[in-house]
Amino acid sequence: MFWIRLRSGILLLAAAVALLVIGGPVMTAGILAVSLQGMWELYRVLGLDKKRMSIVGYCTAAAWFAALFTGRQELLLPVLVLSLLVMMAVYVIAYPKYDAPQLMGVFFGFVYVAVMLSYMVQIRALQNGAFLVWLVFISSWGCDTCAYCVGMLIGKHKMAPVLSPKKSVEGAVGGVVGAALIGVIYALAFRNHLTVFRNPMFSLAVIGAFGGLISMVGDLTASAIKRNYGIKDYGTLIPGHGGILDRFDSVIITAPLVYYLVLLLMTGI
Repeated sequence: MFWIRLRSGILLLAAAVALLVIGGPVMTAGILAVSLQGMWELYRVLGLDKKRMSIVGYCTAAAWFAALFTGRQELLLPVLVLSLLVMMAVYVIAYPKYDAPQLMGVFFGFVYVAVMLSYMVQIRALQNGAFLVWLVFISSWGCDTCAYCVGMLIGKHKMAPVLSPKKSVEGAVGGVVGAALIGVIYALAFRNHLTVFRNPMFSLAVIGAFGGLISMVGDLTASAIKRNYGIKDYGTLIPGHGGILDRFDSVIITAPLVYYLVLLLMTGI
C-alpha cells in the first residue's frame, strides 16, 4: 500500500505541477475536470449522482469556468444566481420527484467544489500568479505534512477526538507554524518573482499561517461529511489516496482564502 500511495502521489504531484506551470486554458480545463470529478464524488455520497438535477450542477460548473476562461468575471455572480434559479425551477416543475435537501445538496456541491477550486485559476491569472498559485499547496499540503510530523513526535492533546482522533493540538500548531516557515523559505527563494508584495517574507508567512489554519477546517469538514454518511473515502480514482475530494479537501477551502489574502497584502500592508 505504501508504494502504491507513493506512486500515485508522485503522479498526482507531477500532474499538478504541469497544470500550474502551463496555466491558461490548459489549467482552466484541468481544474474544471477536477471539479466535475469532485462534484460527482460528493453527489454520489449524497445520493444525487443518478438524479437529473445533478446535471444542472455540472452545467453550472462548466458555465462558471467558461466565464473565467473568457475573462468575464462580471458574469460569475449572474451564473451563481441563475444556477440557483434553474435548480429551483427544476425542483418545482418536477415536484415531488426531488426534495429540498437534494436541491440544497446539488447547489452546495457546485459551490463547495467548483467555485472554491476555481480560485486556483483566479490566483494564476494575477500578477506574479505563476508563483503565487503555489501558496495554496504550501498552506494546505505543507500544513498537513508539518502537522503530521509534529503530531507523531509530540502530539498528546486531541484536537477533535470524535471527528478525527489522530489529530492533536500540538500537531495543529506545528502545521500552522510549519506552513508559515515554508512560506518564508519560498519567499526567500523567489522574492524576485513576488514583486506584488512590499515585504514578501512577511506576506507569505501570513498567508501560510492563515491558509494552514483554514486548511484544517477543510480537512475536518470533508471528514465530517464522510462520517455522516458512513464512508471511508470519497472514491478510488487515486490509488492509495481515495478520490479527488480525499486529496483536495484542504485545497478546496484554502484556495479562496489565499486569493483574498493576496489581494489584501498586495495593497502594501
